[in-house]
Amino acid sequence: MSAEHGFATDAELKRIRAKIGQKVTINEPPYLTEVTRDSIRHWAEATGDRNPLYLDEPYARASRYGGLIAPPCQLYAFSRISIGYRGGLPGVHAFFAGSHWRWHEPIRLGERIAPEVTFKDLVELPSRFAGRMFKQISLIRFPAGDGHELAQAESWGMRVERSAAREKSKYKKLELAAPYTAQQLDEIARIYAEEQCRGAEPRYFEDVAIGQALPQIVRGPYTATTAVAFEQGWGGLFIKAHGYWFDYLRRHPAAGIPNAYNIPEPPEAVHWDSALARTVGVPEAYDYGPERIAWLATLLTNWIGDDGFLAELYCEVRRFNLIGDLTYCRGKVVSKEDRDARTGTVKLEIEAVDQRGESTAGGWARVTLPRRSNN
Repeated sequence: MSAEHGFATDAELKRIRAKIGQKVTINEPPYLTEVTRDSIRHWAEATGDRNPLYLDEPYARASRYGGLIAPPCQLYAFSRISIGYRGGLPGVHAFFAGSHWRWHEPIRLGERIAPEVTFKDLVELPSRFAGRMFKQISLIRFPAGDGHELAQAESWGMRVERSAAREKSKYKKLELAAPYTAQQLDEIARIYAEEQCRGAEPRYFEDVAIGQALPQIVRGPYTATTAVAFEQGWGGLFIKAHGYWFDYLRRHPAAGIPNAYNIPEPPEAVHWDSALARTVGVPEAYDYGPERIAWLATLLTNWIGDDGFLAELYCEVRRFNLIGDLTYCRGKVVSKEDRDARTGTVKLEIEAVDQRGESTAGGWARVTLPRRSNN
């Protein structure tokens, strides 16, 4: 391994910046290519989404969609780089940091989707807990089988020099989750039991007030099992086993990180291996950022009901969600705008907050709601 491995050298930065504006492909098949009943169910179960539009075929057939649709963030599973291209800079740690989604229409059962990824930019940012740090941004288009665009997203990841991140990590003094009491677990179970999906009862634009809070939902407490469940819905970037993993290592030898037994593990192991997470300055294994974005999308789709539409979602992942952490997803209405005679647009602030009261992700969303005057 060269002395430059793990550092963002000027030569490597020049090389990768030369690719800005180019389409990006990887020599790996996508996890999903078609929206199926099983893939919808796996994503819904992985993210805790119980919306009957995704799970109950008779219910969905009776809705305005005429059949099952997919949770909007399931599109993450159709490209292994839907979370942003983070090639180049060998050895420089990468982690997902956010997405800006724009959906044009519902994602329907049977749709075949082949995303197109374009490397958009590489921006150096100041860092208080790492050495050099960069924001690496991609634009992802999600065309339907006939070529028209279903949705698009900008997704970005952060690249930080490993050794400096380990030495200066802002998480070194973070108080880890304490063991949960039976009473706390009962309270979490109560919040889950009270989570409601608006469903077929329309939420009308006229009935929404600025400042109105959305009913919060909870996700977690986070465990390695939660990470495994999400992998079943999403597919991951490096999740390979047996000969497939060793074939991959022959092509990408730097992808393997030796574990305690000197067996090469993928960088993704930071999501279930706390010892590996600590090597990059994080005190415990941590979640996949797209999970929290999917949870916040569920907060929104629960609230808008079957006749609403989630059109836009911007979310920054601000802190790691560690093993043991509990996440509360919250939102409130911040503005309203007439759209046309049939619908209106509502803008909301959204946030994920852990049991410490720390904001771990947040941003904003726009949804369209039916107008009462049109009914």
